[in-house]
Amino acid sequence: MGASVAYHLARRGVTDVVIVEREKLLGTGSTGRNAGGVRHQFSNEANIRLSIESIALLERFADEVGQSIDFHQHGYLFLLSSAKSVEVFRRNVALQRSLGIDVEWLDAAEAARHAPGLDATGVVGATFCARDGIADPNGVTMGFAKAAQAAGVEIARETEVTGISIDRGRVSAVLTDQGRIETNVVVNAAGPYARPVGRMAGVDVPVDPYRRHIFIAAREGQTGGVPDSRIMVIDFETTFYFHREGAGILFGMGDPAEPSTFDTTVRWDFLHEVIEVAVKRLPALADASISHAWAGLYEMSPDANPIIGPAPEPRGLFLINGFSGHGFQHSPAAGRILADLIAGRDPGMDLTPFSFERFGVRASGGEKYVV
Repeated sequence: MGASVAYHLARRGVTDVVIVEREKLLGTGSTGRNAGGVRHQFSNEANIRLSIESIALLERFADEVGQSIDFHQHGYLFLLSSAKSVEVFRRNVALQRSLGIDVEWLDAAEAARHAPGLDATGVVGATFCARDGIADPNGVTMGFAKAAQAAGVEIARETEVTGISIDRGRVSAVLTDQGRIETNVVVNAAGPYARPVGRMAGVDVPVDPYRRHIFIAAREGQTGGVPDSRIMVIDFETTFYFHREGAGILFGMGDPAEPSTFDTTVRWDFLHEVIEVAVKRLPALADASISHAWAGLYEMSPDANPIIGPAPEPRGLFLINGFSGHGFQHSPAAGRILADLIAGRDPGMDLTPFSFERFGVRASGGEKYVV
């Protein structure tokens, strides 16, 4: 998010910008730990619009931004196993189609043909969008960052923010362990750390971290039983998902019982729960060995929609947080929108669903497709 905002600001002629990164390298936190999925299939119109704009840029990223991102548009396949889910997805497919998205409605047999090796037992419906896919999070982050740097943006690595100074109700500086940065505009793009960074300016950003695991299964010497493409398959009822990753299979699943945490160590006991579900949908995983595993953090907002825009106070503080597991894929559009707001331009989109103030009233219409 930070790299995208900086890139889009630079394109608008705003180059007196500093990206402050605590680590030695950009994208080593949640950005570098996600599965790289990119999709149009959301339940919320505002998120679908973010996807339309973001995927359009990802499709021309190498030409426009100057970085290869290994983008494979082999589709997202959602598997549905209950009449309730089918009802919800039928409404959402109608919404997606009304916005120009080509989404197919499939039965179990058709779903299995899209993903060889899939066991579609119990599947009562499925949806598929061929323009969804998988991209490289590091490539996207570095593409934005390098292009921003080339335009004059500074990146301060190994620099930790320790405070935000406020003067007469407006941001006046960012304090770091490397010194003070005078500024009247600050963007909180701290991902799962949005709340502690917000508190430095006296703002309680309603975003909490939740651990999510990714496992890589090696299949050395084995053939068949898995898709040839990088199609992303999601079992909606369980949140189990998988896609090809080189010669292996990348897979994961959410744990609704786990409380909020900043802990990113791998819970190996949770792997057994995942495998119980995984082998029912992709039997080939029963004979695979786990070659890699890691955990990252989702930055969850109360309604699973992001916060994009100014904080109510202090003046000059902008938020781009709470993307709830779909931040990487929406970074092109979200960064452009916030850059427009900072530069005083019309973002060309109703930002009410993303406003900070929505949490002070009874809100509805949050995102339901959290994977």
